[in-house]
Amino acid sequence: MTPSFSLSGKVAIVTGASRGIGEAIARAFVASGARVLMSSRKIEASAAAALGSSAQAFAAHTGQEPNCIALVAEAIRVFGKVDVLVNNAGTNPYFGPLIEAPMPAWDKTFEVNLKGYFWTAREVARHLAGRNAPGSIVNISSVNGLRGAPLQGVYAMTKAAVISLTRTLAAELGPGGIRVNAIAPGLVDTRLASALVKDEALSGEWLQRTPLKRVASPDEIAGAALYLASEASSFVTGEVLVVDGGTTIA
Repeated sequence: MTPSFSLSGKVAIVTGASRGIGEAIARAFVASGARVLMSSRKIEASAAAALGSSAQAFAAHTGQEPNCIALVAEAIRVFGKVDVLVNNAGTNPYFGPLIEAPMPAWDKTFEVNLKGYFWTAREVARHLAGRNAPGSIVNISSVNGLRGAPLQGVYAMTKAAVISLTRTLAAELGPGGIRVNAIAPGLVDTRLASALVKDEALSGEWLQRTPLKRVASPDEIAGAALYLASEASSFVTGEVLVVDGGTTIA
């Protein structure tokens, strides 16, 4: 049997979808037949409008629990159900030595990068269980969650915690047919990673230990998300798919 990457008939929520990795994932999902609710802190209707009637934009600050609850409720209101969740919204307000990291940066980073992932996943899991339906949750982590990350310590801790969250939810939700996986991208050309991408010294050091010798585009992460969201990965759960051009093996 040929593996199916189709999302025809599926409804997906993609957070942090106004640009970068989230927008690329939303585009890939729509191209594969899904209807997508694209969320961001501020409504970016232009990104959703470009995808036609299969996509809608919704403003949600996923670092706030009521917004996460409202986001899932809106997807159900607009499309009737949710089958797939991609937790992608992220922030990294502090770049510097870990011991100098201010507490407000800790709080903001953990609220968006970890608590928001949990709140949104919880609501989708409850919805799927209520329908007695299978589903897929994809959490965007980072290779920085797999190793020490000088100058990005707080961000990296949230991404390591996302991996733990992924594995625990996979174990607990698996009997209900809900799969939970994570993607750990390497360096991707996005606004969030601009401090690294635009700094020649830092990006040069990164590329030196990357076998493919380049930075990824958001579309290259979208392919991994499509695999994990679709039936092509129907027996995959609790896994971390590293998409880093070989950085972590070098």
